[in-house]
Amino acid sequence: MAMIDLKTIRNIGLAAHIDAGKTTTTERILFYTGKIRRMGDVDEGSATMDWMAQERERGITITSAATTSYWKGYRINIIDTPGHVDFTVEVERSMKVLDGLIAIFCAVGGVQPQSETVWHQADKYKIPRIAFVNKMDRIGADFFRVVNQMKEKLSLRPLILHLPIADVEKFYGVIDIIEEKAIYWQEETLGTRFVEKAIPEDYKELTKKYRQEMLETLAEYDEEIFEDYLEQKPISIEKIKATIRRETINRQIFPVFCGSALKNMGIQKLLDAVFDYLPSPIDLPPVKGFNPRTSKEAIRKPSIDEPFSAFLFKAQTDPHLGLIYYIRVYSGVIKKGDKVLVYPPSRIDRVGKLLLMHANKRSEVNTLSVGEIGVITGLRDCKTGYTLCSPKAPISFEPLKFPEPVIYVSLEPRTKMDNVKLDKTLRYLQIEDPTFKVRLDEETSQRIISGMGELHLEIIVDRLRREFGIECNVSKPQVSYRETILESAQAEARFIKQTGGKGHYAVVKIELNPGQRSEGVVIKNKIKEGRIPRQFIPAIEQGIKEQAEVGVYWGYPITDIKVVILDGAYHPTDSSDIDFKVAAQQALRDGFMRAKPILLEPIMNLEIIVPETYLGEVINDLNARKGKILKIETNKKEKIINASLALARSFGYATDLRSLTKGHGVYTMQFSHYAPKEEARSKPGF
Repeated sequence: MAMIDLKTIRNIGLAAHIDAGKTTTTERILFYTGKIRRMGDVDEGSATMDWMAQERERGITITSAATTSYWKGYRINIIDTPGHVDFTVEVERSMKVLDGLIAIFCAVGGVQPQSETVWHQADKYKIPRIAFVNKMDRIGADFFRVVNQMKEKLSLRPLILHLPIADVEKFYGVIDIIEEKAIYWQEETLGTRFVEKAIPEDYKELTKKYRQEMLETLAEYDEEIFEDYLEQKPISIEKIKATIRRETINRQIFPVFCGSALKNMGIQKLLDAVFDYLPSPIDLPPVKGFNPRTSKEAIRKPSIDEPFSAFLFKAQTDPHLGLIYYIRVYSGVIKKGDKVLVYPPSRIDRVGKLLLMHANKRSEVNTLSVGEIGVITGLRDCKTGYTLCSPKAPISFEPLKFPEPVIYVSLEPRTKMDNVKLDKTLRYLQIEDPTFKVRLDEETSQRIISGMGELHLEIIVDRLRREFGIECNVSKPQVSYRETILESAQAEARFIKQTGGKGHYAVVKIELNPGQRSEGVVIKNKIKEGRIPRQFIPAIEQGIKEQAEVGVYWGYPITDIKVVILDGAYHPTDSSDIDFKVAAQQALRDGFMRAKPILLEPIMNLEIIVPETYLGEVINDLNARKGKILKIETNKKEKIINASLALARSFGYATDLRSLTKGHGVYTMQFSHYAPKEEARSKPGF
């Protein structure tokens, strides 16, 4: 087996706010690395990585797509992620397996809400990043405003390495601050060629200022640079780049570049920066997990000599292969036909095919090795977040956590013949997308599907029709509320029945207390030893969880409560798990009704960008919807309104905003938090 030089591998993602130019940037990267011969276009619906019909029609990325290409002897594994908040699960699971990230910002829009979301997701997974300010060719582009927003909104330390050469009308090129050169791309060659020239006279002072800032920043992290800078000695380019690389990997600084992906300017230098400053698999600490057999901590070094381990970060339905699974290999090597241990099911499966992906195209390989991102087939039903490892050296990595859905619709097939097919398809779609949920309404026997937003569910229904040939009747979107309590209460439930033979006997006493927002349902067991055998405690906890899922007062899931199991009683022969489960459910229902139940509704954050002319109409409309204006900023002739709004009052907002602003207004909306619904103090009818 040929040895892999891990130093030459980069596992990177591209992430940004919607319409910042991620997919266009990815297309240029693939073109300049020779992966594709013709650059696709998002607006024309020909982007390589946006392969789904819905993506091409709408001009947005819906599902993360992976590919591999090569640049100057380096291998780059790329994941292009969605920018729309409804598909944030795709970003979350991609972040888990990336080593580095290109964060793309629009030179006009700046740091927008989803930019902040993906940045904080990258913080959570401790991912080193470089920033690319895109769309410098647009009217209203302001590079320095975006850099200042990075400092203010993201609390980071940007290190400017490129300066734009531009005026009000046109973007000409960039100045490389490290090498002190001006770079101009030749439009007639589609940007494949560029020339390096001396820095224009009117940019020399600006370049001097930011080069000095760069050196002063680096001097804080490197003694050698500090001494040379004080003594005004020349500092080598190699030393500068090595220090930037080290501190970028340490997440102390974030290099900033600029360009225009659409105009084919700046991409080659961005590729150079990926290999100059972002880490290879061996530049990062070993990954940590635990041994599921001993519960002790376990680690895996990024080496081919270590036992095989991989993280399953995405499941996808393939029309020819069924369920396929995207994995990131953290250690060792896996071969076609090998046996792997799958956690948490704790079972052994045999590997079918191994594939490398290019969007929805694939090539079969015999092995996947440490540092690689690929696809595996042949496993039984697996879910996002599972760990694959060598049966001889078990390890389990920390699973992913996903947000709960905030919106739902009822769904029924138009023909009864499609009933079985629909249920099977919905099961597959739930495996693909952990934020997509399906349940059966016990009263109406309707299928209820829920997701992260109107667009999310719209895409699901469209996929049912196009990919699986199932036409469905769909209700209007409904808000997925939550139930909680304001006060504490105790309740005791007795499930005792004698039927002549073996009877039923269970007594459960619990205490309910209000919890912290977003805490969910927390259960604590305080039963004294001997009051109830230990084997019945899991049944009590299961009963509480199941009742919390279906709610009590309004029929919505219960959240943000603390349940303490205080006491109980059992019968040596009549008691069973089901008895304690039923008693626990009854106790929760009784206690919940005494604890002043209230309804929580999802509150959304909005960012609305409108010409100043329409500011009054937009604010009046928000006030009519009982929205809350948080902040209004000015960017050139546009106003940026930050507001919060109940999801229930946001339906149809896209159409209303277009009407109010004659098509000039744009907005983004994302889930913020749950808050009490003031009108919902009484039984349904609100």
